[in-house]
Amino acid sequence: MALLSWNDTYSVKIRKFDDQHKKLIDLINQLHDSMLVGKGKDVMGEVLNSLVDYTKTHFTAEETLMRLHNYPDYESHKKEHSMLVMQVLDIQKQLKEGKSPITQAVMFFLREWLQKHIQGNDKKYGPYLNEKGIS
Repeated sequence: MALLSWNDTYSVKIRKFDDQHKKLIDLINQLHDSMLVGKGKDVMGEVLNSLVDYTKTHFTAEETLMRLHNYPDYESHKKEHSMLVMQVLDIQKQLKEGKSPITQAVMFFLREWLQKHIQGNDKKYGPYLNEKGIS
């Protein structure tokens, strides 16, 4: 059973970013599904690695378009991206040091961050970039 399901409330009206957001939702659901069968700690490292790798690709794509089109909230948006990356890297570090974070807490942190970020900050750049011909 999925923890998050894609629906139109997540759409930023830019297909490339909607598809990337779906992939991020899939990663969180993968962790959730593993937890349901008692394998959360077994896959957390792998999911975090995938999340770090994929967020780099996604954040770079968003930030590149924002910069290219002089998005007014670029600096603030980039700062929010950087903060998430630092938090996930910290969780990874704890995991590698044997201070395994509680999987459920990590999963809910990621879910909350993603929901708030997409439905808050990301929703703001959609109309701006749509006006620039990006869809």
